[in-house]
Amino acid sequence: MSGSGLPSSSERQHQLSAKNKHHSSTIYVHQPGAGEEQLEVGQVPGLQPHSVVWPLRTMHITQLNRECLLHLFSFLDKDSRKNLARTCPQLQDVFEDPALWPLLHFRSLTELKKDNFLLSPALRSLSICWHSSRVQVCSIEDWLKSALQRNICSRHESLVNDFLLQVCDRCPNLASVTLSGCGHVTDDCLARLLRCCPRLRALHLENCARVTNRTLTAVAAHGRALQTLHVDFCRNVSAAGLRRLRAACPRLTLRAEHSAAMIPDQLPRGPHAPGAALRKLLLR
Repeated sequence: MSGSGLPSSSERQHQLSAKNKHHSSTIYVHQPGAGEEQLEVGQVPGLQPHSVVWPLRTMHITQLNRECLLHLFSFLDKDSRKNLARTCPQLQDVFEDPALWPLLHFRSLTELKKDNFLLSPALRSLSICWHSSRVQVCSIEDWLKSALQRNICSRHESLVNDFLLQVCDRCPNLASVTLSGCGHVTDDCLARLLRCCPRLRALHLENCARVTNRTLTAVAAHGRALQTLHVDFCRNVSAAGLRRLRAACPRLTLRAEHSAAMIPDQLPRGPHAPGAALRKLLLR
């Protein structure tokens, strides 16, 4: 507080920050009103040179124009955007603007079930990166899983595939997709993604246990715009499949870190082992 009884510039800024922090729909600003006279430095002892004090005024967030609201929303995470949108119809309308959603990033599969985001043709970049101890369970070959492990996987086994099918229907302009730790994503789902998103330029797959050479074949057939493909730690991608893709798409930037060197899934051996009949059928 200055000697005149008026708050200093730093004190006033702190006051504004504190007020704005606790009012989700109200913004406190310095702004001169009609007929209000600003106080210059010479009139207010104790303030630094060239500083000006305006009376404290308020404005509601809905007084901002659409462009400002979209810019403000862009700094918020998905949950914060949804919570702010619940406060009034105008902000809900901003939340539902496709221009707000060119990028989506998910850190767990449970986030895919929430209603705090929007899928639209404006989506350009999608990332699902699941780093959890349960990823290791999902990566176990199905015939080796215990009853408990199968129960764990059943809770989220179809989440990524079902979500990607929605993306195929609503996001044709998608340019980049990253899937990490998505052990249940299938070749068929990725093939459909490549067909439905012809502008896809980058596909990054990491530790996706069910991805096989069939995805590489789909890339060669449908990934006309694809420039970069990563299939890192995808154990069912073979060296032969990678060679065929390189020959078919020489301009494609292809990376397969440790994939071909990993031990692929194998069906159990022995006439009475689980899946033996299937193995016999596949070997015909």
